[in-house]
Amino acid sequence: SGHVPASIIKQRFKEDLKSDVVEALVPKHFRKEAEKQGLIPVSQPQVTDLHIHDGEPLRFKATFEILPEIDVQGYKELRADHPEIDVKDEEVEEAVNNVREQHATYTSVEGRPLADGDFAQASMDGKPKQDDDTSKPVHMDEVLIEIGGKNTVPEFTQNLRGANAGDTREFEVSYPEDVADKRLAGKAFVYTVKIQAIKQKNLPELNDDFAKELGEFTSLDQVRKQIRENMHAERKHDAERQAKDKLVAELVKRNEFEVPESLVDRQIDVRLERGLRALAAQGMKMEDLKKMDLPRLRVGQRDQAVQDVKSSLLLERVADLEKIEVGEDEVNHEIAALAQQTKQTPEAVRARLTQDGGLDRIRNRIRSEKTLDFLYRQSA
Repeated sequence: SGHVPASIIKQRFKEDLKSDVVEALVPKHFRKEAEKQGLIPVSQPQVTDLHIHDGEPLRFKATFEILPEIDVQGYKELRADHPEIDVKDEEVEEAVNNVREQHATYTSVEGRPLADGDFAQASMDGKPKQDDDTSKPVHMDEVLIEIGGKNTVPEFTQNLRGANAGDTREFEVSYPEDVADKRLAGKAFVYTVKIQAIKQKNLPELNDDFAKELGEFTSLDQVRKQIRENMHAERKHDAERQAKDKLVAELVKRNEFEVPESLVDRQIDVRLERGLRALAAQGMKMEDLKKMDLPRLRVGQRDQAVQDVKSSLLLERVADLEKIEVGEDEVNHEIAALAQQTKQTPEAVRARLTQDGGLDRIRNRIRSEKTLDFLYRQSA
């Protein structure tokens, strides 16, 4: 009647069926059993001794890593510095002067040669005297050189002083070993400098009019107050960050326990990805990134990854004990900030994060920060 007997179908598809059954049932039963025994798996189970026969119950062995039981010790006895944050008047004045320098204007001077305090607007070529791979010729179309300036290479001042607009000067510079730019240490260059114009620097007067030009200020005192507050907040943040890092390091030191290898591996991935992203952002080329010795880099990241995993497990445990939770409003606040950064709607950001597990990461990060705040507050 055109029906293929079930036994033949069974035979033919046995292998396929088997693998489908395994893929569908094993994870489900594995999760159920792990929950029943109160275990939290942190790695994919390695399944062995799979027993799958018609009419018999499914049996298998699963080997996997679990989160260690951590009985966290001594977190209430941790102590950290809570230094008084001080911003001196002269530091505020220095910052005000930096803002003033940024708003300097330059006007052309006619009818006289370059003198100290002037700026030479010039084009410049530099040829290395040594023939090595690390010294490359330099060319700049337009550069401002301060004659007699404290950061000006002395040979530039000596050779350009007294020159007129339109003149070209050629001279040699031998850089000392202790020069700030390490690429120039011990090198010699021949420079050809063509002076296009002589400029004078004009600094705005420090008064309330200057403050108004900066934006939402009505007086210079307001500018000073804002600068002082920013410096104070930045220093307070840095001091807290350092103190929290020390607290976590001390917490890890007081609590010895083994961490699951799979978590360490995952953290090494995170650290490497972060490092490679930073290198790419600094302009490292893709082909150079590909040439890097990843196995060696992984080994180099291992110790720090173990510390990272330990600290995050310990902070999680402290959060459980202290009942530190994350409210929806806190998550929404974070999503709103991300939306603003990426110029998307909060809804779009939330949808993307829901898909790739990002919401949990945000919750964990906020919870971890709140736990650090708790440890810092009680460490005084």
